[in-house]
Amino acid sequence: MAKNNGFLIYERQENPCVSPEKRLESFDEFHVPLPYEKRMEQAARCMHCGVPFCQSALELKGMVTGCPLHNLIPEWNEELVAGNDEYALKRLLKTNPFPEFTSRVCPALCEKACINGIDSNATTIHDNENYIIETGFARGWMKPQPPAIRSGKKAAIIGSGPAGLSVAQYLNQRGHQVTVFEKADRPGGLLMYGIPNMKLDKKVVDRRISLMKDEGIQFACHVEAGKDISKEELFQDFDVVVLAAGSRKPRSLNLEGMDLSGVMFAVDYLTDATRSVVSNKKPLISAKNKNVVIVGGGDTGNDCVGTALRQHCKSVIQLEMTPMPPIERTADNPWPEWPKVAKFDYGQQEAAAVFGKDPRIFSTTVKRLIEKNGRLHEIEIVSLGPDFKPIEGTEKILKCDLLLIAAGFIGIEDSLKESFHLETTPRNTIITKEASYQTQNPKIFACGDCKRGQSLVVWALEQGKQCAKEVDRYLMGYSNIE
Repeated sequence: MAKNNGFLIYERQENPCVSPEKRLESFDEFHVPLPYEKRMEQAARCMHCGVPFCQSALELKGMVTGCPLHNLIPEWNEELVAGNDEYALKRLLKTNPFPEFTSRVCPALCEKACINGIDSNATTIHDNENYIIETGFARGWMKPQPPAIRSGKKAAIIGSGPAGLSVAQYLNQRGHQVTVFEKADRPGGLLMYGIPNMKLDKKVVDRRISLMKDEGIQFACHVEAGKDISKEELFQDFDVVVLAAGSRKPRSLNLEGMDLSGVMFAVDYLTDATRSVVSNKKPLISAKNKNVVIVGGGDTGNDCVGTALRQHCKSVIQLEMTPMPPIERTADNPWPEWPKVAKFDYGQQEAAAVFGKDPRIFSTTVKRLIEKNGRLHEIEIVSLGPDFKPIEGTEKILKCDLLLIAAGFIGIEDSLKESFHLETTPRNTIITKEASYQTQNPKIFACGDCKRGQSLVVWALEQGKQCAKEVDRYLMGYSNIE
């Protein structure tokens, strides 16, 4: 096996996917692991750089490239090639609390900074990571590790999404008693209901929650902080409260008729669809036999496309306000900057397989909703110019029985802000002290999307880790969380 020059010998090979036609038959994950020998070849493509950009999290022109968790990527690739899978797992877990999540849903910021990626053939870091953690679970290496000594301190975590789970994991390892409050019926937050099952099987989430419970972390579902349990009650029972409730307030469209039947926010649609999958019940709102239009071109919009197709929609169109990006990097967007190039994601691939074309219409938005008998019947769309202003004369009417709004989020929910008397930024995120996760109330900390704004799972994990360090110092006077 080549070790130091594998990048010169082996071509990049990603985990293959089940064909769009086949995978649309279910909500199952559709990536197929490579055979062991091929996986070792992919690990051997790592160049073991002296200064590995992949783990550096560089901010260039306002966008980050490289891993925010600073994963020790060359180290665990080296261990894979040497056949030391268990030690590779230890090196991975040293920086990443939940690789089974990031190796499925992260857009691989690490690969965008890989030096192999100069010619667009980065090391398959994302797939290698998934192999390591899944091998760890399969071989029984992922065992509960409850702390040997308890500190006597108690922490309440509000929200069981990736940031909340990250805080809980590190504080529990430190010996603090942790209770995670979740207003939904199952723990996991965004991981459970915000990401479709075909991207992140909910058995994977349940597996991790079960492990965390075995390590002593307590979960309280159907409990909304500020409503079912007050701030005062939390302060009475806990030494510290960490808000990790996400950025859950969806951005609406400034249009008349948003209350029509047939108009939904994407987060509500995806939550209902996933709940129906995990409970094996019919969804309350289905795209079956409907003309679906999705407003928003990001990951959430793409997830809506894939979900609507699995529910057997009649048609699906995805509207993007921005122009179509270039197919390849332009001269002013060199490596290792984040590549601002067109992405043909799984949902678009599936729509093309079913309907023969990319479902996206670029530089376009909704101008008017048209109702019939109290329900959404059609929409009027309009093209946008370079200044994002509507171009007169470009209006078109589209059939639309289900309009899904995936236009992003605008910060924390009003109930959280009011019940905890929080100060917020113009983006409606929680204000903390400068370079800190602590709010003006010394017993309240905040991390994840509710502090940072809508972002990636990997950033939520990193913020959770850093917040846990600060909470630990507040509780103990120092911290040994790495």
